[in-house]
Amino acid sequence: MTHQIENATADASCCGHSASTTPAPAQASSCHSGTSQPNLLAPTGDDVTTCPVMAGSTVVKAVAEAAGLFRDYQGERYWFCCAGCGPMFDADPDKYVTAA
Repeated sequence: MTHQIENATADASCCGHSASTTPAPAQASSCHSGTSQPNLLAPTGDDVTTCPVMAGSTVVKAVAEAAGLFRDYQGERYWFCCAGCGPMFDADPDKYVTAA
């Protein structure tokens, strides 16, 4: 299964799933090259943020960190909803930091 990252919009995630502020049930997702990934749209709490690339995608910080889905930029840490968001952030971090 392949995913297109180009032309991502605020209502479609970088992996082709709809961005949502409603948390999905905690389960594995088969998004990204057919491999099982942790569901980063998990329950809310103090350790939750929004992906700077895919506005509206809720991210559990600890889960994203365990999966390596984060970047440190100008002294701040940013967490991502999927593997496709890191390279997009890297290409133009100021664009995403300003929007966050």
